[in-house]
Amino acid sequence: MSAQEVAELQEIAHRLRIDSVNSTDASKSGHPTSCASAAEIMSVLFFNTMKYKLAEPKHPANDRFILSKGHAAPILYSAWAEAGLFPVSDLLNLRKFDSDLEGHPTPRLNFVDVATGSLGQGLSVAAGMSWIGKYVDKSSYRSFCLIGDGESAEGSIWEAMSFAGHYKLDNLVAIFDINRLGQSEPTAFQHDLELYKKRAESFGFHALIVDGHDISALLKAFKEAEQTKGKPTALICKTFKGKHFVNIEDKDDWHGKALGDAGKKVIDDLTSRLTKTQYSVKHSENVGPVPASDISNIRLSEPPAYKAGQEVATRLAYGTALAKIGRNNPRVVALDGDTKNSTFSDKFRKEFPDRFIECFIAEQNMVGVAIGAGCRGRTVPFCSTFAAFFTRAFDQLRMGAISQANIKCVGSHAGISIGEDGPSQMALEDLAMFRTIPGAVVFYPSDAVSTERAVELAANTDGIVFIRTSRPNTPILYANEEQFAIGKSKVVRQSGNDRVLLIGAGVTLHEAVKAADQLASEGINARVLDIFTLKPIDAQGIIENALAAGGKIVTCEDHYPEGGLGDAVAAVVATRKDIVMQKLAVTAMPRSGPPNVLLDAFGISSRHIAAAAKNLVNQA
Repeated sequence: MSAQEVAELQEIAHRLRIDSVNSTDASKSGHPTSCASAAEIMSVLFFNTMKYKLAEPKHPANDRFILSKGHAAPILYSAWAEAGLFPVSDLLNLRKFDSDLEGHPTPRLNFVDVATGSLGQGLSVAAGMSWIGKYVDKSSYRSFCLIGDGESAEGSIWEAMSFAGHYKLDNLVAIFDINRLGQSEPTAFQHDLELYKKRAESFGFHALIVDGHDISALLKAFKEAEQTKGKPTALICKTFKGKHFVNIEDKDDWHGKALGDAGKKVIDDLTSRLTKTQYSVKHSENVGPVPASDISNIRLSEPPAYKAGQEVATRLAYGTALAKIGRNNPRVVALDGDTKNSTFSDKFRKEFPDRFIECFIAEQNMVGVAIGAGCRGRTVPFCSTFAAFFTRAFDQLRMGAISQANIKCVGSHAGISIGEDGPSQMALEDLAMFRTIPGAVVFYPSDAVSTERAVELAANTDGIVFIRTSRPNTPILYANEEQFAIGKSKVVRQSGNDRVLLIGAGVTLHEAVKAADQLASEGINARVLDIFTLKPIDAQGIIENALAAGGKIVTCEDHYPEGGLGDAVAAVVATRKDIVMQKLAVTAMPRSGPPNVLLDAFGISSRHIAAAAKNLVNQA
């Protein structure tokens, strides 16, 4: 670039600083010093390096930018405003209730792909975007992720680094803003740039140490990143918190504070550095081609094909269904955390190895990669592992909800019914966890037919979906042509004079059927309800069937009592004076043993269901 263009980029960096100070002062809160350390990086990215159509921030061929250090949101907003997407004056609405310029970025804004702010998550998302760009779209768009040095202490950052290096994502640039200061004290490694460089290199990155405030050095580094093939690039940028803020630069105790009275001197100094109001530098809108992506109307390539009396594990039916929707739509992708031969996602991998992402044992990164893979409608990602292991990715799921992410999570080996593996492998809190996620849909199918249909429904449901599958083989309950719907339960046993309603899901539904048989032999007719979706729950179906069965309900679940099936049903009937219920769940810490022994020992077998039902029926 010419000296004039370099000077212009430097002036734009100062404008970004001014905007960040003004907006945070207007809101009397925010992180202006964290913005200042990244000003030159943002100037070079948005006004030189990145290719994007300004009028269409989420055009599928645009380069992607993820602000992992989401607290620096004001400078992201400023970059888009100074580029011309919206008036700079709007920045003064930062953090106001009626403004989408929130304290940390969310997809309420048309230029934000994912919410950030819970630190350490952005690089996984960017890696997911890059994987799709390189291996599915085979397009030229690139992903850039700005990472704070404080958040680089998060293990999820290094899970993402390992993933990106392994898959040779040369369309990914990780930018480390090493400004030395954390929130309450200096970071662990401060300005030890060589340490960061060696770490990045050890994960398979082409790593460059850069003066993060030198426009020419940044231009050169980003160009080198573009020309690097076969590995991702990490820019280790030495910066200073509050750079060019008079009496504040590189000073402690300025994190997360508007400048207040100190801001006038800062603004005066920065303004004195400006010589122009118009600039010739501009990003390129010459984006490359990108293939069409249709993720609508995804169907099983053929219907379920099971025989009455056959016993099939729902985890196996999941693998079968996943391969079927993969045949139907080339935009379905599958991810797994090295459990594919247990979750049966390996059925998909065998047919579509180019659309299968092995994430290894790194569940936080797997969920983050899935979120990135689903951005901009490029794919429908299904990620699977043991249900218990999704708990370590709960923060990614929580942020995924804020991000309006479109991902499907499938957890196998749920509950004590897995048997001898013992409590460390038994998901007994997963339903509660996924139920708390805003807008999530939670499936708990009980046979192979309903599992296949759950997968089909999940593929066509926008948002976060969880399908809970079981390890044991269970009998086929439904005809292959049976239709299912989200939020609609199924009655699997009924008579004209039912006296109690038994509600179960997965293995406990089959225990409820056995209990109904036992009760029938004693002259008590019991209705059995398959809940199918725990969220949204079929409130109308529960109430109608409960009233038809004498207003008495017994729920049984292979889950802890908090937040699972029983609590969901209890919430439905809480205000009904004409309905009473009893909840059976795993109430003690389980242990290894045969599944049938464990179900009985922990109170959720057919024997216990029948006893609870008789107790309710015999109550006045």
